Amino acid sequence: MKQPALSRRALLTGSAAAVGVVGGLAAAQAAGSADTPVASGPAAYAFHGDHQAGIVTPAQDRLHFAAFDVITDSREALIALLVEWTEAAERMTAGGSAGPIGPTEGDADLPPDDTGEAIGLPASRLTLTFGFGPTLFRTAEGEDRFGIADRQPTVLQPLPHFPADALDPERSGGDLCIQACADDPQVAVHAIRNLARIGFGTVAVRWSQLGFGRTSSTSTSQETPRNLFGFKDGTANLKAEESDALAEHLWVARGDDPRADWLAGGSYLAARRINMRIETWDRQSLQDQQDIIGRTKQTGAPLSGGEEFSEPDFTMPGRGGPIIPVDAHVRLVHPSTNGGSRILRRGYNFVDGSDDLGGLDAGLFFIAYVRDPQEQFVPMQTRMARSDAMMEYLKFTGSALFAVPPGTSPGEYVGQSLFA
Repeated sequence: MKQPALSRRALLTGSAAAVGVVGGLAAAQAAGSADTPVASGPAAYAFHGDHQAGIVTPAQDRLHFAAFDVITDSREALIALLVEWTEAAERMTAGGSAGPIGPTEGDADLPPDDTGEAIGLPASRLTLTFGFGPTLFRTAEGEDRFGIADRQPTVLQPLPHFPADALDPERSGGDLCIQACADDPQVAVHAIRNLARIGFGTVAVRWSQLGFGRTSSTSTSQETPRNLFGFKDGTANLKAEESDALAEHLWVARGDDPRADWLAGGSYLAARRINMRIETWDRQSLQDQQDIIGRTKQTGAPLSGGEEFSEPDFTMPGRGGPIIPVDAHVRLVHPSTNGGSRILRRGYNFVDGSDDLGGLDAGLFFIAYVRDPQEQFVPMQTRMARSDAMMEYLKFTGSALFAVPPGTSPGEYVGQSLFA
């Protein structure tokens, strides 16, 4: 595998600056990895590691998520694409170009191997995380597409239709997915654009989603952000520093599924596009909003008192019932209501303009990583869909589940353990 090219900025500012940038990157890679994020924030995250970057890595501020259909029947072509994607991802996450030549250095009579809109931009802590959908293993008719059907994890099945789902099939499913997170939206878009370009003839984009303003924290070094309802959410979710909890709730272990040991060190990604009925929510009183969430809007503290990270007291009486209502969001998704199960969230806000009625086409692109989607995510989503007071203000329009293979070492490609 080729070494990462000089950073995009280095290409513009000369070799002296290049030494500094590349040296800084090497130091960052030595100091941190995808497994051990650095609270102070390196300029770039290492691509290689036991786990893929972009899961426990401190959440960046921007997202471009894309799902792809594989349009070839060739196992060799699919593997060749994964090899090429891996090499491009390694270059881009280090601040280099998508191709080995670059956007302006190649033959003038040929298309450049990088589209060029990220020229001059730094790595922006870009992470690229790859996943495999259930339809990569077998079609809806049960056809073994690439000789890997017998290695499909038992729990990797299309998510069920939950109550109140109004799914758009053009925003759901997919054979492959790529999650691009970065501090600069142009860097994230550049990465997905170039990976889609590289895949021309082998894959086709099925759907994609842009996101801004992370709605979750994946590290104790980050404050809990707010969603478009104006509330802190996901306070009790997994953090990168909780090693024992990550092993219990996040990372797939060898032996979890005998036919899917190739996934050990990986995880599962559940994606849900959630439209928020913003205008309806904005007409509710502050107290009603707080009762629906179960937390105060100002600090994020549970209505039973304390500070944001205080444990909610679901037994504390209030006027006419518990002070945290029985249908409050925080109660229904709290680990104590879900058998102790916890998830790692990486959601983002989105605004896709306006709808036909002039309201905001906006909401939350929810991403959850779990060790077992059937035991962790599905029961939690079902409980929320049936009983959560917040459901009156939500509409689920997209849904997908992917297996996220473990990280790679230099010279390996993403998903190599599946095809070995």
